[in-house]
Amino acid sequence: MNITFQDTHEFSKKELERLFLSVEWSSGHFPDKLAVAMRGFQTVFSAWDGDKLIGMVCAMDDGVMNAYVHYLLVDPAYHGHHVGRTLVDMVKNKYRDYLRVAVIAYDDELTFYQNCGFVKSRDASPMFITSLWT
Repeated sequence: MNITFQDTHEFSKKELERLFLSVEWSSGHFPDKLAVAMRGFQTVFSAWDGDKLIGMVCAMDDGVMNAYVHYLLVDPAYHGHHVGRTLVDMVKNKYRDYLRVAVIAYDDELTFYQNCGFVKSRDASPMFITSLWT
């Protein structure tokens, strides 16, 4: 296993579909939209095992104060290899001078994000209008 990390916005639809479905995210059923979405993010860091896409983190920002981590996913076969932690560290480094970096964490991932330095809000809740089922 030779894991490398890249700063790129270009992925094949097949790579995105495989990665997103590996974590059972419904957005993996829309690889055409995912390919366009990746080009729209300000920040996309990806993890590779050779030529296999195994993880990514995507963030949006306002250019100076606030950044929002939208996607963080790692192929389950690579859990425990510090791929997710490395991707989060790359985002934290890029946005180190920003006043806020936010993420909406699913309950199952709260501990992971807390171990990465995020703090659960005591007075805010995420809200959605969505047609995705995961």
